[in-house]
Amino acid sequence: MAASRSARNAPRTRRPRNADDRRAEIVLRASELFDDVGYHLTSMDDIARAVGLSKPTLYHYFTSKDSILLAIHEEFISILLGRQRQRLEQDDRGISDLLLDVMVDICDLMRTHRGYVRVFFEHHRELPEASRAKALADRDAYFDSVRGLFERGRAESLLAGDPMLNSMALFGMCNWAYQWYDPRGTLTSLDVARHFHRILLQGVERRPT
Repeated sequence: MAASRSARNAPRTRRPRNADDRRAEIVLRASELFDDVGYHLTSMDDIARAVGLSKPTLYHYFTSKDSILLAIHEEFISILLGRQRQRLEQDDRGISDLLLDVMVDICDLMRTHRGYVRVFFEHHRELPEASRAKALADRDAYFDSVRGLFERGRAESLLAGDPMLNSMALFGMCNWAYQWYDPRGTLTSLDVARHFHRILLQGVERRPT
């Protein structure tokens, strides 16, 4: 299937100065196509047209569509893991604030890395087999770091409930939001994250004042 008109006609940035810049542009354009057209319906020909390269030149940077998928996954999870590890190293934030930061990270990536989000959540099973174990280990490490926040909160008598189920609830709310969230609408990604955070910690039942 041919690339969408919006992707084919997307404005080009100035020519990258080096191979890393070119690879980054390919990954970005591919993520947009995967989001707009679908991963399975996007071909290497489509990606080559979107970045203004010949198909043989595209293969110089990425040997297959799966290798582009892996690059998208690696960049996405590295952002989440990097931010999380940096916060935990500071060791001066309360549990509520740390959980809000996690939710802000995920929700804001719907705005800054929209195509990456869909690929990350919907197509991790198509990752190249040789790289899948490492990719899944990174995903598990991120989940475990968030579960650790709930475990710490329970140990400090700040949070109730099972840390595993609480983690699933957090990711269930945030990870699904890309299906309906429109960054052009009235809600910002921060609005969404704060609302989810309030539901997670306080629920939605109206209590007498």
